[in-house]
Amino acid sequence: MTGLLQSIITIVLFILILGVLVIIHELGHFFTARAARVRVLEFGVGFPPRARVLRSKGETLYTLNWLPIGGFVKLEGEDGTDADDARSFSSQRYPTKMLILVAGVAMNVLLAFLIFTGIALYGDPAIGVDVGGVQDDSPAAAAGIATGDRIVTINGKTYVAFDRVAPLVDLRSHAGETVTLGIKATDGTVEAVQVTLRPEREIDAQHGALGIVDSRQIVLPDSVHYSFVEAVQVGAQRTVDALGLIVGGLGTLVESIVNSPTQAPPVQGPVGIATQIGDIFWQLGPLFTLYVAGILSANLAVVNILPFPPLDGGRMLMITLKRFLGARMTVRAEQLTYMVGFVFLFAFLIWITTFDIVRGLGGGS
Repeated sequence: MTGLLQSIITIVLFILILGVLVIIHELGHFFTARAARVRVLEFGVGFPPRARVLRSKGETLYTLNWLPIGGFVKLEGEDGTDADDARSFSSQRYPTKMLILVAGVAMNVLLAFLIFTGIALYGDPAIGVDVGGVQDDSPAAAAGIATGDRIVTINGKTYVAFDRVAPLVDLRSHAGETVTLGIKATDGTVEAVQVTLRPEREIDAQHGALGIVDSRQIVLPDSVHYSFVEAVQVGAQRTVDALGLIVGGLGTLVESIVNSPTQAPPVQGPVGIATQIGDIFWQLGPLFTLYVAGILSANLAVVNILPFPPLDGGRMLMITLKRFLGARMTVRAEQLTYMVGFVFLFAFLIWITTFDIVRGLGGGS
């Protein structure tokens, strides 16, 4: 496959994944608003300018737009106007407004959970470690482990690609202990081998717990399967882990901006995400790409709940302030806040994308 064709497929895949995640988010707003009898003026696939009208019957206009990333829902009175219209967003009670806004975030969390659970039901890809070399006078050498052997289990545990702890990292946690390794030899036979690992005091940058070098983690042809209940538990835990990972990343981002504003931030923008999706798809395949989509869905949920206009969390903040301030916060002030927030958000995306492009050209790390 030519590089150009591969790049085109990567771009299409990125647009498809991000588009689905955003549309699922907007469907949360759409269905919740409809359930609350709030008038939905337009449901758009993609962003304007408008390419064509898909359906114009009823009170909602369904449109297809030229910018193929995501979608949007336009509600009557969402900008604070039409407060006298019983079916406008601005005339709704405070709990109804908050429910409509949080519904998009909830849909992305739900989608992440469904993706992670679905992967667990299908079967998690197992991972192992290929031994590149064995150090002299090491626990591995004493146990008869040889170059080309493959570690497939540790103490009977099979590791999966989406575990938070990798096999070699877990070995380090057992420093000084005797463990049983499942070793698959070059002839395909698997043998249980007991190894007493180096104690913590003997471990350094050149000497690991086992004493193997030039080793690499690889995806095994086997899969780990779960019952339905176990898969649901795995899906829930991975959703929580993904949300926590994103929250932690936001903290690191803020610290980076404050301390090193001219350095590349520890996050990626659209260009960086597209590149990463392409790398994962071409190197590891569709299942790993789907897992990344689950993480991105959790990412979209966390980002949208941030109290920053014009994100959902920012709109929730403005509605809450307006509830307490009343007439002291005018519609004009509310609209201006959203406009300023949009400008800052757009500038932030440009800033991150600049670093993405520099990294892509090999000029940054």
